[in-house]
Amino acid sequence: MRITLINPNTSRAMTAKIAVAAREAAGPDVEIVAVCPEPERGPAAIESHYDEAYAAVAIAELILADQAAGGSDGYVIACFGDPGVDAARELVEVPVVGIAEAAMHVAVLSGRSFGIVTTLSRTLGRAQDLLHRHGFERACVAAYGTGIPVLALEHATGEALDEIAGWCERAVYTDHADVIVLGCAGMADLCRRLTERVGVPVVDGVAAAVGLVTAMARMGVGTSKRDEYALPPQRG
Repeated sequence: MRITLINPNTSRAMTAKIAVAAREAAGPDVEIVAVCPEPERGPAAIESHYDEAYAAVAIAELILADQAAGGSDGYVIACFGDPGVDAARELVEVPVVGIAEAAMHVAVLSGRSFGIVTTLSRTLGRAQDLLHRHGFERACVAAYGTGIPVLALEHATGEALDEIAGWCERAVYTDHADVIVLGCAGMADLCRRLTERVGVPVVDGVAAAVGLVTAMARMGVGTSKRDEYALPPQRG
């Protein structure tokens, strides 16, 4: 089985880090191919609605290129805003899973409530949109921005870990979250350390999405081509 993991920003270092987390979650018979846009074809980091719109085009281009080369058994969109997921689903029949949607689904299977800890506070609005879209607004009892920029997570130091852990602890001990959802793919390598430190399950969306897309592919459950996710109309 071949799963393509798309990091929608142009950071090669972050793509490599995310790929490690994805491969740890995948089975031994699953090939993880991690890709990101060329510097001139996508945003350096995704921290705004503009960045998400730019990233969505890059994601579509990467999927079309992969399809032209033979395609994959599934795709993971490794950005917590889930940019371009709907467009990606129109392009392929195989499963396409965004890491925010995946993490939220896994979180409610692990506990009754969850808190989100993400990067900049300006991205919390998009997180709220996704909570409402997927029906998890009642389960989410807290959502915090750490103030840490996305690219600062390429090589997260002990100081960054402490900052993120502090917000996780607040969500658990003040807001009574049963589970923590990490709101950035760049936090994937911190998941186990945060779980040990905070004392509740901490969900990394990259691992969650890889697990779900792999399971869907094994089940033969792809993207429905009825109506909304049918192939885009061809315009001459």
